[in-house]
Amino acid sequence: MTSGEAEVSRRRLISGPGTLLVWLYGVMVVGAVSRSAYQIATEFDRAPLAYALSAVAGLVYGFITYSLVRGGETARRAALACCVAELVGVLTVGTWTLAEPSAFPDATVWSDFGMGYLFIPVILPVSAIYWLRASRSRDGDAA
Repeated sequence: MTSGEAEVSRRRLISGPGTLLVWLYGVMVVGAVSRSAYQIATEFDRAPLAYALSAVAGLVYGFITYSLVRGGETARRAALACCVAELVGVLTVGTWTLAEPSAFPDATVWSDFGMGYLFIPVILPVSAIYWLRASRSRDGDAA
């Protein structure tokens, strides 16, 4: 692959719907990291699991944002793997918070499938997985 082709591949991850995904993931990074940092610093003993999970969610969002902006095939695969892990986390924590609410004295970003964040935490990885797979197909068709 020439450097020009590599640059086109990188741009494709953040063109069209990719731009919206980067923006939404960026917003989620700020929300999850700032929320968890404040909660961990001020009231960690109240709900350590919930606050730690919110911090993990923020780190995952940050890595996905970075990967989308970085672009390229390696970044696409890393972002795709992270989005799948994110979706598994959202579904696991969402189900856990509904099945055993007492395990979470305070909400996480992924509680109730992200209801406190307008369900963006469950919609975002599905959308990102679709975009990453669809943009890969287009890149393969163009080659």
